[in-house]
Amino acid sequence: MLDRILILSVFIVASCGLAYELIAGALASYLLGDSVLQYSSIIGAYLFAMGIGSHLSRYVRDEDVLNRFIDIELLVGLIGGISATLLFIVFAWLSAPFRGVLYALVLIIGTLVGMEIPLVMRVLNARHAEFRDMVARVLTFDYLGALAVSLLFPLVLAPKLGLARTAFVFGLLNVGIALFTAHIFRAQIRGLRGLWLRGMVSIVVLTAGFFTADRLTLWAEQGLFGDQIVHARTTPYQRIVITRWQDDLRLYLNGNLQFSSRDEHRYHEALVHPAAESLPAARSALVLGGGDGLALRELLRYPQIERITLVDLDAEMTTLFAESAALTALNGGALRDPRVRIVNADAAQWLEESREVFDLVIVDLPDPSNFALGKLYSVPMYRQIARHMAEGGYLAVQATSPWFAPNAYWCVVATLKEAGFNTWPYHAHVPSFGEWGFVLAAKHMRFTPPQSYRVPTRFLDADTTRAMFSFPADMQVPEVEPNRLNNQALVHYFERDWARVIR
Repeated sequence: MLDRILILSVFIVASCGLAYELIAGALASYLLGDSVLQYSSIIGAYLFAMGIGSHLSRYVRDEDVLNRFIDIELLVGLIGGISATLLFIVFAWLSAPFRGVLYALVLIIGTLVGMEIPLVMRVLNARHAEFRDMVARVLTFDYLGALAVSLLFPLVLAPKLGLARTAFVFGLLNVGIALFTAHIFRAQIRGLRGLWLRGMVSIVVLTAGFFTADRLTLWAEQGLFGDQIVHARTTPYQRIVITRWQDDLRLYLNGNLQFSSRDEHRYHEALVHPAAESLPAARSALVLGGGDGLALRELLRYPQIERITLVDLDAEMTTLFAESAALTALNGGALRDPRVRIVNADAAQWLEESREVFDLVIVDLPDPSNFALGKLYSVPMYRQIARHMAEGGYLAVQATSPWFAPNAYWCVVATLKEAGFNTWPYHAHVPSFGEWGFVLAAKHMRFTPPQSYRVPTRFLDADTTRAMFSFPADMQVPEVEPNRLNNQALVHYFERDWARVIR
């Protein structure tokens, strides 16, 4: 019976160990971007630390194995439980040492987790379990625990509890294992009273952290964003934060500004109207991304457009911008317009499966800051889009900044050309972002910048439009290669360009 309890504890211990690793990777991706680099480096550091922990476990004396196992569970629970909240606070208020604290926590937790399984195996071996069966059972439950949390974390825990509260939950599980083991083996434990006291203190700290996690995270993010946070939500795909200062609403995704209500009209008018005005007979439109409904708002100004399909991955994003009074006032209730159909799906997958054809396509996706987003700016992606475009149709793409990220911007242009499009690059000044770039593309050669607009605009007129399609001498075309899936050149250009700006 005791052997079975120890084996069951392996399942929980393995779940907790992987959970802390996933939380660190997700948090680093949210705050630092480049999810591939963050997850890869954190997994590598974590596995290295586990190797150190496994080695250190050999120095634990046989008579101390149970005590040390319980001590380790208490430490892992306490440090792992507070890790996400601590990292949020460090990033918001002490941004310089964030990476140091992140990897210090990963190494400490990984070292402690690496000691757990060898100590459990020694306890089982001391109980005369057959070595072959013992190893098989321990590793089986270790892997099963890892599988369970790897499925629960992205599907249930992160979206429902958030990263901070998820960490506190697993911290409590570790402490629970420690106290349960102490109870079961109480006759063999030395210093039982002190151990129970440490366990109770850990439970109080972690429980208090669980119930105050949202407030602590909001306090940390308040320091990061400065303005009052009016909405914050972690979805399966991203961290959504909306701030307000006076009459200015701002949307941040994973810490990156997406729009300011004071000047977003410049961005969305520039993105939509040059293409839409050039298609007076357009009846259908496709919007990829744009879950805030602001590009939709501009498209819906054209009465001849009868149907618009919006494809955005995050259902919580589109729901928020369809239901919040402040946000529907901004997008004009576009997401609830009867002409609009909302599809919550991966844009690339939807394009592959759909057979619909549209007169106008608007691509309003986040910047290609990681490989998951970079694929949506690739040659195969644009070829898929071409299959869904009417022969006389237009495609408009937001393409990052030609001033701050010239290599990334012109890489998007080169990629569209490689996919068979004719292109007309253009740019507009958006105060929140600076000079911002767009690309208009088509399978035909017919395009002249509009001289006037049939719909009301706040920013665009004939002079502004003409200037948008002209690039000054200090914004000329660098030599870049197209963005193909096998190399994701665009993501590398984007990282290097913006790293130079930040320095």
